[in-house]
Amino acid sequence: MMEMKTKLAPDLEVSRIITGLWQIADMERDGRTLDPDETALSMEPYVRAGMTSFDMADHYGSSEIIAGTFKNSTLLGPQVQLFTKWVPKPGKISREDVRSAVQLSLDRMKQKSIDLMQFHAWHYPDASWLDGLFYLDELRKEGLIRHIGVTNFDAAHLRIACASGISIVSNQICYSLIDGRAEGKMRQVCNQYGVKLLAFGTLAGGFLTEKWLDQPEPKQEELSTWSEMKYKRFIDVAGTWDDFQHLLRAVKTVADRHDVSMANISSRFILENQNVASVIIGARLGQSEHIVDNLNLLDVDLSMKDIDVIRAAQERFNPIPGGCGDEYRKPPFLTASGDLSHHLEKIPHPFDPVEIDEDRSQVFSGTEWEEYAGYCRAVKDSDRIYVSGTTSTHGLHMIGGNDAAAQTHFVIDKIEGAIESLGGSLKDVVRTRIFVHRMEDWEPVARAHGDRFHGINPANTLVQAQLIGEGYLVEIEAEARVR
Repeated sequence: MMEMKTKLAPDLEVSRIITGLWQIADMERDGRTLDPDETALSMEPYVRAGMTSFDMADHYGSSEIIAGTFKNSTLLGPQVQLFTKWVPKPGKISREDVRSAVQLSLDRMKQKSIDLMQFHAWHYPDASWLDGLFYLDELRKEGLIRHIGVTNFDAAHLRIACASGISIVSNQICYSLIDGRAEGKMRQVCNQYGVKLLAFGTLAGGFLTEKWLDQPEPKQEELSTWSEMKYKRFIDVAGTWDDFQHLLRAVKTVADRHDVSMANISSRFILENQNVASVIIGARLGQSEHIVDNLNLLDVDLSMKDIDVIRAAQERFNPIPGGCGDEYRKPPFLTASGDLSHHLEKIPHPFDPVEIDEDRSQVFSGTEWEEYAGYCRAVKDSDRIYVSGTTSTHGLHMIGGNDAAAQTHFVIDKIEGAIESLGGSLKDVVRTRIFVHRMEDWEPVARAHGDRFHGINPANTLVQAQLIGEGYLVEIEAEARVR
């Protein structure tokens, strides 16, 4: 039997089953607002059953207000942990933006401190996401936030944040029997930096349950909830409906062996990953509650035979493309709408181009090096873009600490941001030159380069060089041709 609670941090104990309140937004999408006092009453059975942790976000309708109302109006309040998220629009982030967002959540929940504030970044080539995290860390030290988490971060950018000294305890990501991205590079970063995963989507919007076993494939327009619309896209990318039914039958076999539901097995399997602290299971408060059934998953002890049965069924699936969270950043957009129309209007360029003449323009990243050495970050001349030697500098920060892979990923982000601002993309890169300060770093640097340029495969040179500047482990320059 698995324990009900686990440590996310030394002073933060959380439920292994976190109740997700994202469906409040779905319940309010017709324009009505749920009564906070009445809806809050529906949270009490969860807490009495030991599920004391609740997950919300600034865009989950009135979830913060409802959860805060409950915590403040019951004797059970001290047992309750409230986690929320801040999902800012793409673009520059100021200290005032961060403080205002945190204060808004505090006001909605009527709390003095947020147990876990989770941050989402839309566009990594714009390093403003790091500003957001640095400013959140300042508020953590001030006491307005107890702990910082991130949500939908891929392994590379979780590495960058942790290596840069930001105190991150968790990464909330999609993880299910049809989405195994958490078992790849994410595992290494979690192990190295002690970050725990909070897994959502473990039931794939209800698809990984008896409801869909031996059922005909639905059309997208026949699906009734945002979750179903979203996770049907995951199924379509992973394989065929027959492949999915094969997986459901395997889950059903294991569930029958343990006399539990398929939902229990689908979520319990994810908890087999030692990096996963908790699974997040959504609730429609006051409408659909599965408290007793959810608790059964903690009593399941999966055998190697059980695991092998499910693993064999998973082998028929294609990997979900990209890294964790990429469903919100690049095609195929695995969202309810199939694009980002429900989330964003536009993504601004990281840098403002300066037009020199009709064939020539430049961008500046604002580092002190550019100012006194008299150069730009990148220059576009006709259809060519030339990116200067770039290190892991952002404002007054050296990003990536002593982690060569983290520095490399940030450098490539910065190069991508410069090229993008001049009308190109990383796919347009035709040549890179890499300079490493320490020869022992060549392999993590090369592997990071390989991760980011997989399928692009520019011409490349990697040499050891004495880099200028304290702590810099890698410098990269690039050339692109915009076709």
